[in-house]
Amino acid sequence: MSTEKIRLDKYLWAIRLFKTRSQAADACDKNKVKLKGDNVKAAKTISLGDEFEVKTEAKRWVIKVTGLLDHRVQYSEAIKFYSDITPPEELDRIQFQAAVFNTGKRMSKLGRPTKKDKRDLDDFMEGDFPISP
Repeated sequence: MSTEKIRLDKYLWAIRLFKTRSQAADACDKNKVKLKGDNVKAAKTISLGDEFEVKTEAKRWVIKVTGLLDHRVQYSEAIKFYSDITPPEELDRIQFQAAVFNTGKRMSKLGRPTKKDKRDLDDFMEGDFPISP
């Protein structure tokens, strides 16, 4: 459902750039949302065709408002209400970051040894080294 007037924080939450509306409002308060290079407040009324630069934890978005949305919907529906016009160099930077990002989780088949690996290791350690007194 679209309306005539909608607050910026509500819109950013509805199109799923932020998980909560308060996170969207905080981003506006911390100058992470800009309209034509100027910081905007969470209560700013948006209209069709506005272009916003939004910094989230994951990436820096440049979005153009193509429809007004006042409630949260599925992602597949939400993407119809904005167009992502993020510059290609920003997308390249994000992809490079993702390539070098280490999650700290171990990769499949690596890490802790299995029971069989432990038995093989014990057999190896028992027989090959002389024990000196």
